[in-house]
Amino acid sequence: MADPTPREILDALWQGAGLAGPAPAALSGEEPVLPSSFRIGAAAQAVVAAATAAVSEVHRRRGGPAQQARVAMREAALEFGSERYLRLDGRPAPAGWDAIAGTYRCGDGRWVRLHTNFPHHRTGVLRLLGCEGTREAVGQALLGWEGIAFEQAAAEAGMCVAAMRSFAEWDAHPQGQAVAGLPPLRLERIGEAPPVPLPPLAARPLQGLRVLDLTRVIAGPVCGRTLAAHGADVLHVSAAHLPSFDDLLPDTGRGKRSAAIDLRAEAGRDTLQGLVAGADVFLQGYRPGAVAGHGFAPEALAALRPGIICTSLSAYGEVGPWGGRRGFDSLVQTASGFNHAEAVAAGADPSGPAPRVLPCQALDHASGFLLAFGTLAALLRRAEEGGSWLVRVSLAGTGMWLRRLGRLEGAFGVPVPEIDELGELLEEMPSDFGRLTALRHSGRLPETPPRWALPPVRLGTHPAAWA
Repeated sequence: MADPTPREILDALWQGAGLAGPAPAALSGEEPVLPSSFRIGAAAQAVVAAATAAVSEVHRRRGGPAQQARVAMREAALEFGSERYLRLDGRPAPAGWDAIAGTYRCGDGRWVRLHTNFPHHRTGVLRLLGCEGTREAVGQALLGWEGIAFEQAAAEAGMCVAAMRSFAEWDAHPQGQAVAGLPPLRLERIGEAPPVPLPPLAARPLQGLRVLDLTRVIAGPVCGRTLAAHGADVLHVSAAHLPSFDDLLPDTGRGKRSAAIDLRAEAGRDTLQGLVAGADVFLQGYRPGAVAGHGFAPEALAALRPGIICTSLSAYGEVGPWGGRRGFDSLVQTASGFNHAEAVAAGADPSGPAPRVLPCQALDHASGFLLAFGTLAALLRRAEEGGSWLVRVSLAGTGMWLRRLGRLEGAFGVPVPEIDELGELLEEMPSDFGRLTALRHSGRLPETPPRWALPPVRLGTHPAAWA
């Protein structure tokens, strides 16, 4: 059976979200566009086109002109590495990776990946290993562990570690089996509410729609950034005591305002409840149960604001034995077989290859655009069917979807472009971090071109109030 075309991938996503007909989109370009055995270019084009076509449909139903989304495969694939293509005042943006993060071989020969970019994760891993914070000391300490045992011990301690598995091992694992049948995007009606008409026609497709963005790192912030590119009022909510990847904010913070709310305090919870009452979308990407533990579970949000769209990201899918486990793109790649499969495809010895990562954080970025598409699909369905809605995406589920798209041969020689080669694909704007040079959005609409009206700002810059 032939692998699906980008058009077929797009239309499957569109119809899987309950939307009728083919997606209004024009696709161009062909594979391969990045050095990988996986169809990252086709995946990127499909998810960007799904989100952009849904923007077009929202605008049309508000009384705007019908228009086709236009997505070039190369541009979409490059946007999957948007954090790579940044300059601040003409200089490369800082990398932000912790010194001991990365892969190590354990005493049984299995590789593990440590994610220690948050200070408390670094401290916890070093406490578990009982060693100094150098790569040499960590590597030596891990020789006293079996890989699976260390992964489990780290998870029980609330740390972020993944042991490398093959696809066969992941498919036999209880968590792999739990997510095997999940679609990449899940829409569920979680409450009753009358239909909520889309706002009256405005200059921008999503103008007048309010989004609360409680996310960090890449996938969730990419969702908020995508909605902001088409005019949504996106208020990013964080708190001073929470760790963040500030190096990513110049990229993913474009178009958003940013407020600080401490949900540990009653006043903070009251403030967020007030914002929810005026919101269309509640987007959250923290570990399953974390935000719900402060009183903001989807069902509670639907009771507080009937008709709300709750959009939720998880690492491993909210189901199965790892449903509540912390995770990041790099860890899910490692645990679910991608690093092993990519290494073998590149010619490594399959009996014990060193991990080979995908050429971008593909699970993160694909999940971010799937979240944006699902949010818009739920808004369209809310306008017709009524109800409150829950949109769910997981990095592991996105990985299973990417696997199902098929594989490529002979693509490892494709170069990853440098920023100096991108020309008109780049834009400049002022920011709190310096003069920003970054990638433009790859989802184009001819009548209402996307743009970020607000520059990225530091966390907590704005009041916790709607504009």
